[in-house]
Amino acid sequence: MKLVIAIVQDDDAHRLLDELMKNNFGVTKLASTGGFLRAGNTTLIIGVEKEKVNEVLQIIKKLCKSRKQVTSYPATTAWSMGSYVPYPVEVQVGGATVFVIDVEQFNKF
Repeated sequence: MKLVIAIVQDDDAHRLLDELMKNNFGVTKLASTGGFLRAGNTTLIIGVEKEKVNEVLQIIKKLCKSRKQVTSYPATTAWSMGSYVPYPVEVQVGGATVFVIDVEQFNKF
């Protein structure tokens, strides 16, 4: 048994959940927040048999594509005495961060 932990952008989460459930994978959804952009993420916890891990990974890869986005990020300017002035910056968002972990024991009560 394996535990797949996938951290995806909120924009991708709904389609990914639908597709995983359509393929009979049980999923637990947790709300989370990213670090740099402080944007909403969704963490999915999926318990799966070892033989099905690649199928889950393919679904995630198909639906969670990275893309570029322009956002405002505050920067300090020396001339403004430490005040914050937002400026646009292009960043890459989306995609997925996925961990696959061995599960020693699984119980469902």
